[in-house]
Amino acid sequence: MNNKVQLIGRLGQDPEVRHLSNGSKVANFSVATSDFYKNKQGERVEDTQWHNVVVWDDKLIENVVEKFMSKGSQVGLTGKLKTRSYETNSGEKKYVTEVVLERFSGEILLLGGREPSQRDTDIQNFEERKAPVSTEEDSDDLPF
Repeated sequence: MNNKVQLIGRLGQDPEVRHLSNGSKVANFSVATSDFYKNKQGERVEDTQWHNVVVWDDKLIENVVEKFMSKGSQVGLTGKLKTRSYETNSGEKKYVTEVVLERFSGEILLLGGREPSQRDTDIQNFEERKAPVSTEEDSDDLPF
């Protein structure tokens, strides 16, 4: 494959999955990648780039994107870099470059989960409050 791009980054939002009239699916999401460098003053600077991703593989969408990916998920992607153009309502021509994952030429590797959201923190705090805390040590009741 001559056109191949690999990225490791985090999802900027939950994937948007659409059902097409022919019965297949397409998923869209953005991935942020970051590089770090030192400026002239010696300060560490983070440079974040956003990449639009389009998945055209129904099995990949059903088995990975819909089940495991959400905002903040860290992923590794392999796909093709494609640029397309379109005209706005005012007649202006726009260009969009996307990482496209198609059947047999795209991969998604799930890495390290996702950054906890406020909802996750709220759920964890609730679970900790409702979990009974035992101060007794019942070592005689161990099943082994």
